[in-house]
Amino acid sequence: MNRELEYMFLKSARVWIPDAEEVWKSAELTKDYKSGDVSLQLMLEDGKNIEHKLDPKTRNLPYLRNPDILVGENDLTALSYLHEPAVLHNLKVRFIDSKLIYTYCGIVLVAINPYETLPIYGTDIINAYSGQNMGDMDPHIFAVAEEAYKQMARDERNQSIIVSGESGAGKTVSAKYAMRYFATVSGSASEANVEEKVLASNPIMEAIGNAKTTRNDNSSRFGKYIEIGFDNRYRIIGANMRTYLLEKSRVVFQADEERNYHIFYQLCASAHLPEFKALKLSSANDFLYTRQGRSPVIDGVDDTKELCTTRNAFSLLGINESYQMGLFQVLAAILHLGNVEIKDRDADSSVIPPNNRHLMAFCELVGVTYQDMSQWLCHRKLKTATETYIKPLPRLQATNARDALSKHIYAKLFNWIVEHVNKALVTNVKQHSFIGVLDIYGFETFEINSFEQFCINYANEKLQQQFNMHVFKLEQEEYMKEQIPWTLIDFYDNQPCINLIEAKMGVLDLLDEECRMPKGSDDSWAQKLYNTHLKTCSLFEKPRMSNRAFIIQHFADKVEYQCEGFLEKNKDTVNEEQINVMKASKFDLLVELFQDEEKATSPTGHVQGTGGRTRLSIKPDKSRDTSSKEHKKTVGCQFRNSLQMLMDTLNATTPHYVRCIKPNDFKLAFSFDPKRAVQQLRACGVLETIRISAAGFPSRWTYQEFFSRYRVLMKQKDVLADKKLTCKNVLEKLVQDQDKYQFGKTKIFFRAGQVAYLEKLRADKLRAACIRIQKTIRCWLARKKYLRKRSAAITIQRFTRGYQARCLAKFLRRTQAATIIQKYQRMYVERKRYKQKQAAALAMQTILRAYMARQKYQALLREHKAVIIQKHVRGWLARCWYKRCLEAIVYLQCCIRRMRAKRELKKLKIEARSVEHFKKLNKGMENKIMQLQRKIDEQSKENRLVNERLVSLESSYTVESERMRGELSRLRGVEEDAKNKANQVSSLLEELERLKKELSATQQEKKTIEDWAQSYRDEMEKMVAELKDQNGLLKKEKDDLNRLIQEQSQQMTEKMTRAIAEETQQLETDLNEERSRYQNLLSEHLRLEEKYDDLKEEMALSSNVSKPGHRRTDSTHSSNESEYTYNSEYAELEDGTRGREDVTRGIDTSLTLKLQKRVTELEQDKQLLRNELENREEQLQRASAMARGAELEYESLKRQELESENKKLKHNLEEMRKSLLGNAATGAGAPGSPAYKVLLEQLSASCEELEVRKEEVLILRSQLVSQKEAMHHKETMTEPSVYKDDVSKLKDDEVKQAYVGLKDTNRSAAPDLRKLNEDGELWLVNQGLKETIRLLEHQLQTQRRTYDNEVESLRSELQNVKEENNRQQQLLAQNLQLPPEARIEASLQHEITRLTNENLDLMEQLEKQDRTIRKLKKQLKVYSKRIGEMGAGQTEGQTSPGQMVDEPIHPVNIPRREKDFQGMLEYKKEDEMKLVKNLILELKPRGVAVNLIPGLPAYILFMCLRHADYVNDDQKVRTLLTSTINSIKKILKKRGDDFETVSFWLANTCRFLHCLKQYSGDEQFMKHNTSRQNEHCLSNFDLAEYRQVISDLAIQIYQQLIKCMENILQPMIVSGMLEHETIQGVSGVKPTGLRKRTSSIADEGTYTLDSILRQLSAFHSTMCQHGTDPELIKQVVKQQFYIIGAVTLNNLLLRKDMCSWSKGMQIRYNVSQLEEWLRDKGLMTCGAKETLEPLIQAAQLLQVKKKTDEDAEAICSMCHALTTAQIVKVLNLYTPVNEFEERVSVAFIRTIQTRLRDRCESPQLLMDTKMIYPVTFPFNPSCLALETIQIPSSLNLGFLTRV
Repeated sequence: MNRELEYMFLKSARVWIPDAEEVWKSAELTKDYKSGDVSLQLMLEDGKNIEHKLDPKTRNLPYLRNPDILVGENDLTALSYLHEPAVLHNLKVRFIDSKLIYTYCGIVLVAINPYETLPIYGTDIINAYSGQNMGDMDPHIFAVAEEAYKQMARDERNQSIIVSGESGAGKTVSAKYAMRYFATVSGSASEANVEEKVLASNPIMEAIGNAKTTRNDNSSRFGKYIEIGFDNRYRIIGANMRTYLLEKSRVVFQADEERNYHIFYQLCASAHLPEFKALKLSSANDFLYTRQGRSPVIDGVDDTKELCTTRNAFSLLGINESYQMGLFQVLAAILHLGNVEIKDRDADSSVIPPNNRHLMAFCELVGVTYQDMSQWLCHRKLKTATETYIKPLPRLQATNARDALSKHIYAKLFNWIVEHVNKALVTNVKQHSFIGVLDIYGFETFEINSFEQFCINYANEKLQQQFNMHVFKLEQEEYMKEQIPWTLIDFYDNQPCINLIEAKMGVLDLLDEECRMPKGSDDSWAQKLYNTHLKTCSLFEKPRMSNRAFIIQHFADKVEYQCEGFLEKNKDTVNEEQINVMKASKFDLLVELFQDEEKATSPTGHVQGTGGRTRLSIKPDKSRDTSSKEHKKTVGCQFRNSLQMLMDTLNATTPHYVRCIKPNDFKLAFSFDPKRAVQQLRACGVLETIRISAAGFPSRWTYQEFFSRYRVLMKQKDVLADKKLTCKNVLEKLVQDQDKYQFGKTKIFFRAGQVAYLEKLRADKLRAACIRIQKTIRCWLARKKYLRKRSAAITIQRFTRGYQARCLAKFLRRTQAATIIQKYQRMYVERKRYKQKQAAALAMQTILRAYMARQKYQALLREHKAVIIQKHVRGWLARCWYKRCLEAIVYLQCCIRRMRAKRELKKLKIEARSVEHFKKLNKGMENKIMQLQRKIDEQSKENRLVNERLVSLESSYTVESERMRGELSRLRGVEEDAKNKANQVSSLLEELERLKKELSATQQEKKTIEDWAQSYRDEMEKMVAELKDQNGLLKKEKDDLNRLIQEQSQQMTEKMTRAIAEETQQLETDLNEERSRYQNLLSEHLRLEEKYDDLKEEMALSSNVSKPGHRRTDSTHSSNESEYTYNSEYAELEDGTRGREDVTRGIDTSLTLKLQKRVTELEQDKQLLRNELENREEQLQRASAMARGAELEYESLKRQELESENKKLKHNLEEMRKSLLGNAATGAGAPGSPAYKVLLEQLSASCEELEVRKEEVLILRSQLVSQKEAMHHKETMTEPSVYKDDVSKLKDDEVKQAYVGLKDTNRSAAPDLRKLNEDGELWLVNQGLKETIRLLEHQLQTQRRTYDNEVESLRSELQNVKEENNRQQQLLAQNLQLPPEARIEASLQHEITRLTNENLDLMEQLEKQDRTIRKLKKQLKVYSKRIGEMGAGQTEGQTSPGQMVDEPIHPVNIPRREKDFQGMLEYKKEDEMKLVKNLILELKPRGVAVNLIPGLPAYILFMCLRHADYVNDDQKVRTLLTSTINSIKKILKKRGDDFETVSFWLANTCRFLHCLKQYSGDEQFMKHNTSRQNEHCLSNFDLAEYRQVISDLAIQIYQQLIKCMENILQPMIVSGMLEHETIQGVSGVKPTGLRKRTSSIADEGTYTLDSILRQLSAFHSTMCQHGTDPELIKQVVKQQFYIIGAVTLNNLLLRKDMCSWSKGMQIRYNVSQLEEWLRDKGLMTCGAKETLEPLIQAAQLLQVKKKTDEDAEAICSMCHALTTAQIVKVLNLYTPVNEFEERVSVAFIRTIQTRLRDRCESPQLLMDTKMIYPVTFPFNPSCLALETIQIPSSLNLGFLTRV
């Protein structure tokens, strides 16, 4: 022990030391404690060092602080160190930091008043706690209420919830919330809204029993115990209330800052109302009884509205308006009585001034005489043995008598209201059990304590004794259950204090004795107390400075009571004459108040039932006469008796305790005063609970939890297979003292402090491991840094060497480049010289060639200039004319446009910002751009013309140059001639000089032309440049305008797109909301229908019970048969209407009217059904009468026909078999071959069909014969009128046609038949047989060819199989060379590919076989038709002439016209119920879903509907649809909890709805059909309204499916998503208290994440098997994931133990598994993942860093799917599992709240788990052809006929 203490009291250990201000202060050891030290060196939290002296006698060390991970626990008993400072600190941390007001302390719920309205009491919170174990959720008053409700149902034992605490601690509110919880989760057993009445009693009792005090604005000034009664189904049936010790003195006196009872201020605030004018009330400050506290108004409370609430509550409880006004009249009279002024007449008498208006008002209101009342207010009557005296009273005594009368009237009124509230809450239903809610005052001690405080503390002594015994009993049961050795725990027993108060010669006994004394006084009673108890009882003391007070040592504290007023309050005397005056009142209600209880009437008109309890309260005994004896029973005696009855009731129930704590005296929100808190904790017994727990083994772990938490302290060799043995071995090593722990059957029990010791060992081990991990990581980081530096140095060296190499290479490149430059420079100089010489030669040649060109060019230039001048002159004239015209036109246009502009000014203003306006503006700009472009084109055209002219001039110049060259050559010839001719030299020289001159002139002209050309070229180039610049500017402007237009259009488009998107989104939101409201209305309608059906059944049952002679249904009858007896049910309902009058009295008037309306409708339906039944019976009788005459003829005709037909078919069949056997050369047609079998099957089918048709023909013939005999017109057989009459009697169209054809045949064939003989008949038969044989031969050849083709295909398939086999062998050889993983993957891939190919091949073969079967059917139909014709001819041929003479009508076969199957099913009207029964009510979804096509019942029903539409039978259509809808509803009501059934009928209802759309004939649906399907559309009826009804039915089924799935998933979600450790070892198990939570270790039967995934897969596979639409499956999955996310998040928000970093990791892993499931099923696009976003963000919030402002900003941007309340709640609940984690600071939470302040969102904390997304049913047409559907025989639908 000393070693452990020294180990715990080391340096840095934290302890608690006493403090005068804060009660307890935290300090830290600065020096290790050694055994024998007399003091401890401590450092406070503010850094101050102190020396704490130990007690030299006890040497008790200070209390140790719990580890940080245990601070803030839900259960105080989970703390390792159980002592007062630990409890106080834990409550403070939860209340201030986490804003949690509820905490468990073992079996006690500690509730701290926050003085602020918190959003934790809504219906969503109630639903979240409903059905949960008490330890699984965070502490809450709802958890206590749920535990009481659950134990009542489980243990069949009554329960009690005891709510206690100081005034202002929140007792009344806690009790109110507990009752609201019961009312919400249980509902009522009838439609009388009992739970609303129970809740309605609260505002009434608060109005008349609550008042404002200095500590509480709504303080209950009485105690009450409310018993809420339940029936055997645990639904509320009523309630009963007992009241205790009403504070009557408050009626006449209030201290400062206090008020009278609320009802008085409510009346005064409503005095202006017309109905209250007669009460003569005014402001509350005008009455003595309401102004003494000088605080008539409560902040935030509207007394006028509160009175309306009170009156509504009175009305709901059945207290009518007249009684309410009577109550208000009595209350107003009390106020007026308080204002009656009594004056002194002399020293011994007093008088009331005459005509006192308040006394007159009082007398008028209560109906008494003014004279009597004024007389007995100032006098009293004294009786002696012989005579009676009237004694005047002094003013003080008269005033006291007036106040006593006021108190007495109010007490009577209070009791009357309680009594009638109880009567209103009593029902006739037998009470099975009850839950009591006790709202009673806590321990009180004031500066002046009187009789009221004495009674209150006496009651608390009794309750504390009961509490201690209960806690002691629970501890004992726990130890015995775990087989722990039981040692007696010493606990405080307050029985001596109770004996001091209530035993013989106790305080109350002496008080009653003194009250009976003639001259008893408070002083004499005090002396008796001193003499009796001062020396004999240690709990009784006498104050030093007073002889009129005494002190009692209560369990909570010492209390000094002042004796003054004890006797008067105990007697509670009232002047008897004043009572008599009240009884003589003319006011009935006042007389009723003073009557005996048995004679009082109820304002509701009902007599109190026997189920109610006798109300016990502090009031005089009413069983005696109204004499002086009536007031003999003292208040103390009454209170003691009623308290004893209360204790008996509580002892007979299972108690649950709620202790309310008042955190401060100033009503500040979330402000914690440690002194006040610890005072109340000591007084309410919480610390006593802690002390009892600490005396034993308070810390308890299961073996699995201990192993999981302290696995780190074990070595590998210590871990055994047996966890229990492992824990034992480890504990023996860790804890040496065997007394510190005990091993139970399932748990390990630890003494106080041992868990902290183990936690310290664990933390040290983890810290050492962390240090080792840090050391390794730091080593790794340092080595990584060294390697990084080394790599950097090598890199620098590498780059340096590379730089030097690059410099050398650069020098070499430069040297080579210089050489190359020199080479090219020299080459350039030489080339330039050559170019100059070449240019000079070319210049000379150019001058000579250009001379002639210039001459021609000059002429062309002059011509061109003249043309230009003419062009410009003509253009100027034209422009002048155009301008004049343009100005006139523009002026005219301006006038017209001005006129139009004025008209369209408003329109242009509106359209100024529209897209049209910009387009018009841009249109003008486009015109301008086009004009500029056109101008540029004209300029370009002119440039081209100039260029062309230049080209022509150059060409002419070239021609002239050529001519000049020719001339030069000629001149040279002439020169040569001149040389030859000497005589011509001089003339030639002259000519040469002339030519030179001309040449110089030509050169001059050339130069001039060149200069002009150069200037012209420069001008043109300049003009072109300007035009180009202008063109560029125009293009730029155009581009800018285009860009501006595009930007504006884009902006407008984006704006319009955004607007359209927003409008679309808003419309979609509105549509979804409207759809959701509509579907909610449908669900509500369905609920009301179910309630109506239940009421109908109950009423029918009650009518059956009330009729003794009622005939009961045989128990052997089928339940399904009884489902169709609608008429009998309606008849029973009608017969039982009268007998149910008494039963329906308690039902609401509106409900009665609805039932009466429904009964009227049912009677009308019944009458219609009866009429229809009578019509059917008449038709049946007529048909049977017609059939009886034809039976004999029918039998003979049928026998003859069957014999002849049998012979023919046998003969034909034998020949076919011989032919097949003869032609089977290769064995293809041999018996047993596929072709042979197919043909035989088809032949047999055709034979069966022939049988049916022959039977129809025989029936027809028999009908014709019977009609012929009935008509007796043999000689007029061929007349048309007879034909028409006969035809009109038949119903079937085909039979009518056959009948007319038969008449025509008989009429035309009669002469020929007389001439026929047997040979002719045989020849006809022979011809028919030949034709049949030829047909069969052709059929056989066709089959033979088909068979050959099949053989070839089989051979090709065999070859393919061989190739596939070879390929598989090759692949197998290749796979054997691969590694095992790749081999498995490759083999799986191969297998998948092979199976896919096989499936495709099989599907192709199936389609081919279907085509073959259809082809064979058509061929066999032709064959059967031929057989029928031959049979008809043979029968015709066998008829002799004698028969024609003897018989007018002969039995002949009528040929039936063959039709293809039209996809319709025909049924008889009487078979409709059988159809519905076999197809809906008795259908097993499992067999249908597995073996048949999906949606088969829907297809069958629609095919039946098609036939009803085809025959144009609206009654049949209506009844079929109605029966179908009702039957589906009935089967869903019967088996609505079976997911498979609901899913099956959801799929079939949707398929039926799609069929109605697909074949409705609407264009929007027909475009999805094939041409064949369009032929099957409905032709006569528009079923759009029925489509809406079926759509509503589908919505109801969908909602039922969601509820069914929710019921299945609900138990799995919390366990699988939160509690189960999917990643083992991540979550640490923290110590738990008495309220054990669900373990995260997966036991047998515990749901895991795999359970959820398996269930989801089961749901998905079931819906897929049933053929549910893929879009509908997506909606279902989305709803499933929403439920999972919402339930998980709600539980996370209500469970502090789940809000940790490790749990966030678990949740994110679980969510990833759900996403993987979605990915596997191909459902990622269904929106299911988005529904998990709040849960994902909550998990991320648990894992992110939560310290700095940057973290807060990141959290705000990340958690957009969570509300502010949810984010703050998660941060408040965040709890470290290990000491290495840190808590979230309050400042950080405040930062988050500040940043999220501007969010517009709902303040609701929890997600709505009942929310269902609106469902839609997108049209999904079927590709299945109706004519191909086959009806299996297993459905028992043989009565359906295919049409």
